[in-house]
Amino acid sequence: MSVEELKYTKEHEWVKVDSDMAVIGITDYAQKELGDIVFVELPEVGVKITQTESLGTIEAVKTVADLFAPVSGEVIEVNDLIENDPAVVNRDPYGEGWFVKVKMSDKSELDNLLSYEEYSKLIEG
Repeated sequence: MSVEELKYTKEHEWVKVDSDMAVIGITDYAQKELGDIVFVELPEVGVKITQTESLGTIEAVKTVADLFAPVSGEVIEVNDLIENDPAVVNRDPYGEGWFVKVKMSDKSELDNLLSYEEYSKLIEG
């Protein structure tokens, strides 16, 4: 997966879109800012999430942060790997460290997200 093909939020989540499915995770920048991730709380399969609202929390050694939904829809899969080994998010945020897969209810919400170029400018700040 190429980071250039993803969509991003200003809160540092990424989205990989395949038809009406979205895979959601946090960016490499976010995991570095958080530090060592020790716990992740994710929604259950079947939960409906709403764009920009909290869908879970990420606990790191130095802070706790909300995970925000980049798109609305129904959670169809949760990454059990990170529930058992949250540090995988630090090791591989764009691969094995994904959080949830969502069946999107409104693909037009993707227009509210940032491109790779826009996100890069945001974090260069």
